[in-house]
Amino acid sequence: MKTTRLVIGIISIVLFLIVSMQSCAAGIGNALADNGEVSGSAGFFLALCMLTAGIVGICCRKIKSGTIVAGCFYAFGGLVGIANVGSYADLQIWSVLSFIFAIVFIITAMKQKQGRLD
Repeated sequence: MKTTRLVIGIISIVLFLIVSMQSCAAGIGNALADNGEVSGSAGFFLALCMLTAGIVGICCRKIKSGTIVAGCFYAFGGLVGIANVGSYADLQIWSVLSFIFAIVFIITAMKQKQGRLD
């Protein structure tokens, strides 16, 4: 499962670029429409959580505590995103994907033995 976590980490870093660009556009749209929504900001926060979790997941894929931390970042970003879905409807897709990544990381952390960073 270390390879799976590595692949998810790389995908998360690539998704950071996509989600952050979409979120910036949604945030500008929300500001111009003056509708009081924060879905663009929440999407950017989700993108930052995915970037952080991806980096931690890649660097600490052999360490149980690092895997748990990455899973928590995915889960927290997903919670923030799903709670603030508004006009930026893609945020729901990215939040569900973040939850899926969190589930993968947390389940594999439960099965993983404590490793060392060598």
